[in-house]
Amino acid sequence: MAGRRKAEIQLQMHIESQEEWEDLLSKEGLNVIDVYQEWCGPCTGMVSNFKKIKNEMGDPLLKFCTAKADMIDSLDKYRGHCEPCFLFYAGGCLVAVVRGANSPKILRTITEQLKQEHKCLDGGSERKEIKDPFIAQLESKEKETEKEEEEEEEEGVKEVTVALIKPDAVEAGKVDQILEDIKAAGIEILKHEERKLTEDEVRQFYSHLQDQDFFEDLVKFMTSGPSHVLALTKGKTGENIIDEFRDLIGPTDVEEAKTQKPESLRAKHGQQTFMNALHGSSSADMATRELAFFFPDFVAPHVDGKAPKLQRTLALVRPEAFRLHKDEIISKIRESGFKVAMQKEMQLTKEMAEEFYKEHTGQEYFDQLVTNMSSGPVLALGLAREDAIEGWRSMLGPKEVDKAKEEAPESLRAKFAVDDAINSLHGSDSEDTAKKELDFFFPMEQTVAVIKPDAEGTKDEIIDRIHEAGFKIAARKETKLTKEIAEEFYADHKDKDYYNDLVEHMTSGPTYLMVLSREGAVDGWRSLIGPTDPTQAKEVSPDSIRATYGKSILENAVHGSSDPEHAKKTIKTIFETIDEEAEKDEEDKPVSDSTRDAEESSPEVKSQQLEEQRAKEEETRQETPKEETKEEEKTEEQPSTEQKTDEQPTEESKEEQSKEEQQEEKQEEAPKEEKTEEETKAPSPKPSETEAKPSESEAQPQSETETKPEEQQQEESKTEEKPSEETEQKTEESTAQGEEKKEETQSEEKAPDTQTTEESKEEEKKEETKPEGGD
Repeated sequence: MAGRRKAEIQLQMHIESQEEWEDLLSKEGLNVIDVYQEWCGPCTGMVSNFKKIKNEMGDPLLKFCTAKADMIDSLDKYRGHCEPCFLFYAGGCLVAVVRGANSPKILRTITEQLKQEHKCLDGGSERKEIKDPFIAQLESKEKETEKEEEEEEEEGVKEVTVALIKPDAVEAGKVDQILEDIKAAGIEILKHEERKLTEDEVRQFYSHLQDQDFFEDLVKFMTSGPSHVLALTKGKTGENIIDEFRDLIGPTDVEEAKTQKPESLRAKHGQQTFMNALHGSSSADMATRELAFFFPDFVAPHVDGKAPKLQRTLALVRPEAFRLHKDEIISKIRESGFKVAMQKEMQLTKEMAEEFYKEHTGQEYFDQLVTNMSSGPVLALGLAREDAIEGWRSMLGPKEVDKAKEEAPESLRAKFAVDDAINSLHGSDSEDTAKKELDFFFPMEQTVAVIKPDAEGTKDEIIDRIHEAGFKIAARKETKLTKEIAEEFYADHKDKDYYNDLVEHMTSGPTYLMVLSREGAVDGWRSLIGPTDPTQAKEVSPDSIRATYGKSILENAVHGSSDPEHAKKTIKTIFETIDEEAEKDEEDKPVSDSTRDAEESSPEVKSQQLEEQRAKEEETRQETPKEETKEEEKTEEQPSTEQKTDEQPTEESKEEQSKEEQQEEKQEEAPKEEKTEEETKAPSPKPSETEAKPSESEAQPQSETETKPEEQQQEESKTEEKPSEETEQKTEESTAQGEEKKEETQSEEKAPDTQTTEESKEEEKKEETKPEGGD
């Protein structure tokens, strides 16, 4: 028993890490791998089939495994797909793939690939490595999408320029007139802010003019009063907006503008030299620099309203800055247009810090950096925005604190500096680095997301928000929850006053359940949906889903798991419960063509099922004849025995005729007594014994025959019941096996016609010897 249990346990190896996966592929043999995700588990329905295959084949090269895609990097493409998937690996190569729990196909593939593997090991053939067609198709689509996005980035962004309405024009009250002139030229104002520039800002903005004699006068003039800063574009693409705007404002020198371009804005509103009313970017590079200077969070619109590509990056607030400036830093991040998609406070160990900064090993500052990062809790943020990586690094400023204070005093590293040796904040420097760093702090998780009945009308918009936040929907079900499932789903709230109302609401209409996958999925989803109360959500997190779509605490549009453990429990409980109910509904449905084909393709299984069915029918019939025999004995003791005995087999023959689809109607008519005995005795397996008994009866004297009519009738009754039993069994078999079996039954019944006729004559003689009354 212990050996058998051990064999069952070792039937499937369980692979749950990249190291185990690589070790598996390095071994000899054919590995049949059931790839699954933690929320749904492996395909348990195939385990019994695998046991049977393993026992029948007994081939040591054949191995069965399960592999958890959530934990294995090589299987990341298989995440987010629910259909069972079986990979066949031989010698580290993928040689076959079967999708779906198709037992006949899997058995056929095992047989073919095992035979091929033996040939390869014997040197008679070579392995043919394949690419999973489904994954190849996914990768192809991803490449096409990336290519389209790159083309959109190159061609889809509008050209933008920067304009300044200087203090002299503002003081003269000419701002409105200038704005009207700009709009009249067909130019679109994308951004407009009034601000008084500081001396540092002016010196930095006009740093390219610092060698000019008038530079100090320019600084004094530009800080003398408020200015208006504009971001401008034109038409569908913004093409040539820089040159067109410079042409609109005219030459830099006011006198020259009045002479050469009297209709220009500088000619109309300028005074002298640098007091020329307006400034415009001189080139595309200058426009980009000036946009970043005045509008660091500005995102240029795309051509024809095409959506920009959303980017994610890691923002890390180091221990001392986290302790002193956490709220201020987060406020600055939100003001700059970033969405905080993920957020986590955690204490790094020295080993974790060394792992995170391993690329800096060997640098002079490495030990100090590791000590700093492990000295207290840090704040890790996953930020989302178009150009998030460059945008965040621009906000951070130079890496060296002294340089940041000197060159970018408004940068975060300058403003929130704590230690001059190590800056207070970190940001990813590329998309690849961002992915690795986000994975470090926010490992792949799964959580439950529910769109409640009150938000059914906005389901598509909410799903768009989910995709925008970087989530993948690993599984989804739209269903109307039963009261039992809703109660189980909200079991933690059972003691709350609102529990009954909550259950009633959740069962009032369709509910959309999802399993979401992403780094830090639990915290990320809760951050995206916002506080439970939509009113509070509008104040604290106005862009959250509940703030946008929620109506009340009860009707707050969505639900999310509170922590990873709760997510795992909910996924297992709710999705399995719904699946079980669906399976019960499926049991009442007719067998599908694919299932029927699978059964027909396995004659051994079909034969075994027929044998079991016959055995059960045989047991049932063994009890039935005994009861019928007793009833007939009682019937014979009553008057008119001969008549009733004759009628009984007549009724049986009619039943047989209906079961055999009236095949006997074409036979010649005969007396009921003769026809009845003919049909019942024809299929008897022992006709010789049946003939022997009436012969002995004829040899006895008349008186002896008269004294034992009851015994003879009992023998006749038993003889009739046995063939009747055989006839019914053959009729059952003929129905199960088709028309061919029916024809065989007919031929068997017609074969002993002569013998049956002789038996009927002997029976007639017996009937003549019977007394007219009873005993």
